[in-house]
Amino acid sequence: MALEHALLVALVEKPGSGLELTRRFEKSFGYFWAATHQQIYRVLGRMVADGLLDVEVVAQDGRPDKKVYAVTDAGRAWIADWIGTPTPMETLRSDIAVKMRAASLGDREAVLRNVAAARDDHRVRLAHYRQLEAAYGDLSDLSRLDDVTRDQYLVLSGGIRMEEYLIAWLTDYLRAYGADT
Repeated sequence: MALEHALLVALVEKPGSGLELTRRFEKSFGYFWAATHQQIYRVLGRMVADGLLDVEVVAQDGRPDKKVYAVTDAGRAWIADWIGTPTPMETLRSDIAVKMRAASLGDREAVLRNVAAARDDHRVRLAHYRQLEAAYGDLSDLSRLDDVTRDQYLVLSGGIRMEEYLIAWLTDYLRAYGADT
């Protein structure tokens, strides 16, 4: 997947400025597709040049003009074509997993501290995801949600499960060395 795909999805959901997109990436998309502020602006410019986005310049009092991006028909067609293409299995890259595997070669106590810190980070993210989940209200009948909201919730649900798995995995490692705190 390219950043273009994530930006198009975000902009189909709601047009916005580069700054607004950066903030949305920090709060949601960034949990599964990271991008810097500079990358977002660079790609937005390229997408406008490619005809995937329109840009409207909005004057602001006391601040520079704001560029608001919206998806064109060509952009919608491009994302629709991409959605239908096969997705190869993603390769997991994990520094902590490599450190865990190599712990016997160095300072295991440092690795255990790193694992405990990583688990704490995943607990914080899980708590954040749970807060987001609570905003959906009653989830006993997902069919009551419109398609866009249901898709967003199901991605969030996958993130919750991933965080629960990672917390359990890191806890297992800590317990194996008597370091579960």
